[in-house]
Amino acid sequence: MLKQRVSAVRIASVVIAIFGGYLWTCAAHAQNLGLEGPTGVFVTPLAYTLASPSNNIGRPSLGFHFLDGGSVIGYFSKISVTEGAFNRVEFGYTRDAHQTAGDPSLSSLWHSGFNIVHAKVNLIQENAGRHNWIPAISAGFLERTQVHNVGGTINGKDTRNGDVYVVATKTITETKAMPIMLSGGFRGTNSELYGMAGNATRFQGRAFGAVAFVFTGPHKSNIIFASEVAQQPSHPEHLGAAEIPTTFTYAVRVVPTPESRFSKFNVDFGIAQIANHIMPGTDLKARHQVAMGISYGF
Repeated sequence: MLKQRVSAVRIASVVIAIFGGYLWTCAAHAQNLGLEGPTGVFVTPLAYTLASPSNNIGRPSLGFHFLDGGSVIGYFSKISVTEGAFNRVEFGYTRDAHQTAGDPSLSSLWHSGFNIVHAKVNLIQENAGRHNWIPAISAGFLERTQVHNVGGTINGKDTRNGDVYVVATKTITETKAMPIMLSGGFRGTNSELYGMAGNATRFQGRAFGAVAFVFTGPHKSNIIFASEVAQQPSHPEHLGAAEIPTTFTYAVRVVPTPESRFSKFNVDFGIAQIANHIMPGTDLKARHQVAMGISYGF
């Protein structure tokens, strides 16, 4: 029985590290940051926080994400730094940089970029009280400033928006050949497509979730197949006739073996379903967009 418990703990440690918890052999390894900076999958946060000591601040992680928004929306590059603290907290800053596309009628609605600050606190740790059915539960927020996209352009000024959220994440280790991670949460937001489409018409609640399957890859690496779903507010500010659909992503994450010289890196590749025909006569041409990300944990 003791051997089985030790084996399950080891498997859980690997899986949690892949998606934002810890990867322990002799030390903590790379952490994966999501699109906006929090520990997560691609666009949704997880309840795990960046690795850090229980009595101090940990080492930071850096992240870079690129999203090809298409020939109308343009291209987004996001550079993040995230710090963990006290084995329960993370916080950080992300700068979004946008390259305008060339559509003569719509591309001018997007501007050079905006700022993101974020923080997350773990309220309940996974398997608390030695109950292996308890998920990790965390709460967090994001605030975006200097947002000039869509409604900001129409109104001729910078805007700001934000999210507050609660999320639960559980790694299922009983399926030892293929560990599974499930995550789901609820956010209150007045942002449209995480600020990339400006503001929503009002602050409102939206659900999100993710599932991932972990496989052993070449040279003892891990390869993870994941998918996310995230509801979006229906209407952008000052563009109330537009309908923004739910966002879906499909991603592959590659985590090198701990013995590799690249062990502090995580690499993501994905496809994001964003939006096409948002209203009569308006096609954003951004329904199946390529994205990639890379994180480095010090």
